[in-house]
Amino acid sequence: MQFLKTLFWVVLTVILVLFAKANWSPVTLRLWGGLEADVKLPVLILFAFLLGFLPTFILYRARLWSLRRRLEPAERSAVPTPIGAGAPVAVSNSPESRVATDNPAWPAA
Repeated sequence: MQFLKTLFWVVLTVILVLFAKANWSPVTLRLWGGLEADVKLPVLILFAFLLGFLPTFILYRARLWSLRRRLEPAERSAVPTPIGAGAPVAVSNSPESRVATDNPAWPAA
């Protein structure tokens, strides 16, 4: 499975590099106030992709962090504590305590 994942990323990278090489031409952007900027087309596409992707990704990570922070206390309280870790348990050898711990199907002594 790891091989297929690596193969996918290698193929995707090769396709993107070939696309960038075939389209490495300057594009003129008209900015405000009569300014013009010459930018290579793959750089412009990458900038547009990051402009749309990064705010969404940051919002997703912030939401995930918030949910994890709210879930951690519930997870900690749901974990059972070992018998030796909590308060000491009182053990009694009185007949009343033995009846309570014995099999309920047996008659009490």
